[in-house]
Amino acid sequence: MKQTEVSAPARWLNRTTLGVGLTSLFSDWSHEMATAILPAFLTSIGAGPGWLGVIEGISDGLSGVAKLAAGHFTDSLRRRKPAILAGYALTAIGPGALALASRAPHVLFGRTAAWLGRGARTPGRKALLAAAVPPAAYGRAFGFERMLDTLGAIVAPATALWLLARTSHNYSRVFLWTLLPGLLAMACFGVLVRESPNHTPSERSFLGGLRELPRSFRRFLLAVGVFGLGDFSHTLLILYATQTLAQERGRAAAASIAVGLYLLHNVFYAGSAYLGGWLSDHVRHRRMVLVVGYVLAAVMAGLLVTGIHTVLWLAMVFSLGGIFVGVQEALEDSLAAELVPAAQHGMAFGTLAAVNAIGDFASSVTIGLLWTTVSPSGAFGVAGILFLAGAILLRRSGVR
Repeated sequence: MKQTEVSAPARWLNRTTLGVGLTSLFSDWSHEMATAILPAFLTSIGAGPGWLGVIEGISDGLSGVAKLAAGHFTDSLRRRKPAILAGYALTAIGPGALALASRAPHVLFGRTAAWLGRGARTPGRKALLAAAVPPAAYGRAFGFERMLDTLGAIVAPATALWLLARTSHNYSRVFLWTLLPGLLAMACFGVLVRESPNHTPSERSFLGGLRELPRSFRRFLLAVGVFGLGDFSHTLLILYATQTLAQERGRAAAASIAVGLYLLHNVFYAGSAYLGGWLSDHVRHRRMVLVVGYVLAAVMAGLLVTGIHTVLWLAMVFSLGGIFVGVQEALEDSLAAELVPAAQHGMAFGTLAAVNAIGDFASSVTIGLLWTTVSPSGAFGVAGILFLAGAILLRRSGVR
């Protein structure tokens, strides 16, 4: 059943929804500019896929720990907004600090700082969004937020391409420019987002909060966790395209094409986030939309196993990657909001984010190492098996 414990505004598209969406747009614009050039930057300083996997995996893993802690913490606060704003500040500073990096450990430090900020802000932001809309519109609200978030990710690679051309591939200058949209994100959140004080702050202990999460939500987390074990960072897709195309087109041209493909990825990501959320609000079983998203991830992995090397097939892979991520993120959040009482939304979103982050850590490190020690096809084959296993578990979970 959809949650009805807490009254919410009748209109789902309101000032807070718009404010959260615009904040996500500018914040994603900031850190996705850094993400788009990160593989090429690491290559330029002599670091390969192993380092990329470690950087992404550790950053995601620590972000997951922060999300879990922040999920518990945010339920105990009367006002969540100041803590969320502090998280956005750290997220803005981290990518900008990469302008000073000259070695892979420096990149690890800056990326980790940014992702800790993301972790600290995420559960509270999602709880604010869920409180601002009717439960029947969870899919549209979370899909709208993901859509604007991804519009930032669309603008980011285009901005990165333009800056690379203007600066003759000066990566440090591009990293510095990430500070501007990061600061705009903070301004949007501070000015537009409204919060009513939480009239019943939770007094549960951390372990008590975990134990009280509904059984249906735990079954859902199992499927999410198995899927997440294969859900490697899509910066590895950028690296795959860069290395594959470099043999025929040269390193600089291949890097630019790979960033363009990532832009295509994010176009499909933005469109599928809202469409998937809208569809989930209008079907009988919301989880089936997510099952389809999980299956598309397996199809993407299957194409990579074949060793594709043309721009057309790479475009197909990046498009599928964008579609399944958009559906996954919008639907996982809306299902979590539906399955868990509003008083526990912070803990639910934090736990969900932590499960995803643990999967991201394991998958990014494992897929990166398998790529290095075995082959790209072997690495993506393992990911595809885990994607299918997650889809099967979710299909059989009984979650509505």
